[in-house]
Amino acid sequence: MNKRFSLHKIHEEINCPFDEAGYSRFKFGDTYYAKLFAEDLFDGFITEFGTEILEQKEIILFPSPYHSIPTASNFLCSYFKEMLNYFLFQNGKSACIEGKIHRQQTYVDDYGNMSFEERIKLISNDTYYIDKHFVDGKFCIFIDDIKITGSHEKTVDKILKEYHVNGEFIFVYFAELMNSSIHPKIENHYNYYKIKSAKDLVDVINSEHFHFNTRITKYILLMENEDFEFVCQNITKEQLNQMLGLAISNNYHQVEEYKNNINQLKNKIKWQSTYKKDKDKILTHQNSL
Repeated sequence: MNKRFSLHKIHEEINCPFDEAGYSRFKFGDTYYAKLFAEDLFDGFITEFGTEILEQKEIILFPSPYHSIPTASNFLCSYFKEMLNYFLFQNGKSACIEGKIHRQQTYVDDYGNMSFEERIKLISNDTYYIDKHFVDGKFCIFIDDIKITGSHEKTVDKILKEYHVNGEFIFVYFAELMNSSIHPKIENHYNYYKIKSAKDLVDVINSEHFHFNTRITKYILLMENEDFEFVCQNITKEQLNQMLGLAISNNYHQVEEYKNNINQLKNKIKWQSTYKKDKDKILTHQNSL
């Protein structure tokens, strides 16, 4: 039987048990909050499961499934892993290992506004892969940032059964919706709490602890031209390059809805590269005079 742990319980729409502004920034790539939330999550988790953790010989930690671009929960998982490994080290135990559930497909739909049935229908079209021989018989911890309908857990459980993976499984969440009368779209209230405009997005990207994740990459690639231009003009060339590379690695250039902005991104990077080369030539010529 699967076990579960969630740090924060959501019982009411108006009284959020965690920092909504910080959570929103976390979902769009601010890893300062990923670390902060991971610390709180680990403290709560180890208080309840510490004894059981120390009884294990091998522990595998899993973030939510992804293909190439990590999700926000992947960063939460990475910081959680650091703390778990230090706890194991202090107790003379072997470090845990980070595993991965591979995901092949993507979608452009706004997952956070969907019902349980819509979410299950959407993600059922995905193709997943897990290395059975690597996982089988192990003690596995599956980390995700929030449980709203349980569709993520249901999907992971389905994958484990399809691959006939045996072991002990704990699903760990930063927050969990406990009141079924609250519509699942509350997830998007949390996701976009601090992100209302292209300027808000740029503020996150230009923050000290920013890293691209799946959500912000898809969000930018779906932007209307004016907002897309604003973002591109207010972030660095290195960030534009990184975003294009990540988009290609996740095959977003093959998704019709993303093609326009990906091509614009490609052209901007090409123009900047050409401009820099021409400028360098001029400077070299001037310096030789």
